[in-house]
Amino acid sequence: MSCASDSTGIYNCRDFPSLFALPGYIQASRALMIASIVFGMFGLVATLVGMKCSKIGGENYVLKGRIAAIGGGFFLLQGICTMIAVSWYAANITQQFFDQFYPGTKYEIGEGLYIGWSSAILAICGGACLMCACKLNTPKEKIPYPYQPSSRGRAPPTVATSQSAPTHYDRNAYV
Repeated sequence: MSCASDSTGIYNCRDFPSLFALPGYIQASRALMIASIVFGMFGLVATLVGMKCSKIGGENYVLKGRIAAIGGGFFLLQGICTMIAVSWYAANITQQFFDQFYPGTKYEIGEGLYIGWSSAILAICGGACLMCACKLNTPKEKIPYPYQPSSRGRAPPTVATSQSAPTHYDRNAYV
């Protein structure tokens, strides 16, 4: 309770509601959003570690692909938690708004809910793309591309020649 007095000596006291005095769906929505933030952080870290351009984890690209796919799974969980929390809150707002006998303050669906829905959809799409695009295969399944080094000092031939691909690469054959 907080009390204040004015210059005339009149005291005004107010009860501050506790965080636990909120309705259950608001507490559950807050918990889901906190879980969503945690899943997003884990997904971000796993995706950054699983990128091919990062030096963390060495040159094992199969392991990096699996780590990035795990990051995609975390992003999927983030999107699902966000979608559940925002949709549940919007359903309760809509139910209270159209209830003629509801005595409390009636809220309307605002920009925050639309931002929540769009972020949930983006997180789900991003997680699905990460899970589908990451290489989960073994290194034995790689398809080699033939490399034909260009000769120095000569113009490239205009007609394609039928030569077999070399089996070894020269010391100067880099991209």
